Amino acid sequence: MQLNEVTYTDATPIDGYGPGFFRVGGQVVQGSTLVLPSRAVSWGGYDDLEAVLACAGEIDVLLVGTGAEISHAPAAFRAAVEGAGIGLEVMASPPACRTYNVLLGEGRRIGAALLTV
Repeated sequence: MQLNEVTYTDATPIDGYGPGFFRVGGQVVQGSTLVLPSRAVSWGGYDDLEAVLACAGEIDVLLVGTGAEISHAPAAFRAAVEGAGIGLEVMASPPACRTYNVLLGEGRRIGAALLTV
């Protein structure tokens, strides 16, 4: 098997995470985080719908990281995101980080809304 290092030319990968933070593009973001190919910003969780809907033109799919364990996204959150034309995939935050980087490396228009672990 041949391994290749992925180089992100103009995108922001998730470098790591830990209790209460995410490291994105070399910068630490405390608390829940909204990660887009162009930037990462603090995210207020499911109640911060405005931040997610504002990126509707930038992404096709939003990965929602629900923290250390998988749980359902609130129905109102799901309905609003899907109503804006954004696909929604819910998983625990660690696999959401990994999936984001894989899809980002493929050049997909992907975002991640991540609750801390």
